[in-house]
Amino acid sequence: MKTKLLALIALFLASCVMAQKEIQLPTPSKSGGMPLMEALSKRSTNRSMDSTRHLNEQQLSDLVWAAWGINRPDGRRTAPSALNRQEIDLYLIGRSGAYLYDATDHKLIPVAEGDHRAEVNNQEFTKTGDWILIFVADYSRMMNPDDTQQNAITSGVDAGLIAQNVYLYGASEGLAVVVHMSLNQKEIADILHLGETQHIVLGQTVGLPAK
Repeated sequence: MKTKLLALIALFLASCVMAQKEIQLPTPSKSGGMPLMEALSKRSTNRSMDSTRHLNEQQLSDLVWAAWGINRPDGRRTAPSALNRQEIDLYLIGRSGAYLYDATDHKLIPVAEGDHRAEVNNQEFTKTGDWILIFVADYSRMMNPDDTQQNAITSGVDAGLIAQNVYLYGASEGLAVVVHMSLNQKEIADILHLGETQHIVLGQTVGLPAK
């Protein structure tokens, strides 16, 4: 009985610690920025990132909202998804931990502590970038959860649409952005504690450009 009680107390304390580490993001800026056509003209991939500089809180808030935030009262997002299934979960791996983006409350929920950027792949930019976005599709939310081939295609398209939002925000804000298929799938799944129906689709690293 005593052992069970201690276990419950430990679980409760752990949940409190995790709750304290949630990052409540500031309200995203939904006006201003670079004109669309200019952002398109400046959109590019840049793997050269400054490991000593960070996105500020407002930039992080605007980044995740531009990527996959809610932009209408009915809960629809800044990027489309097939039949509005919204099967993509957006995770972020950064210097202090890994997080899940909660679009409803516009906050980051911690899922792992520590710096896991070097475990994402073997490329240098994932070590120097500020945040690595991991796009994860939950097939259980899709029309035919068991049709893995079709779901892979559909979620790939949906993730690509989100990734383009990130590129355009990056162009507007002067950030370095690179999308990548090169991912250590098993290591990332373990870090993020993914379930059986969750499938990693894409990665995208964002940081401040090296001078």
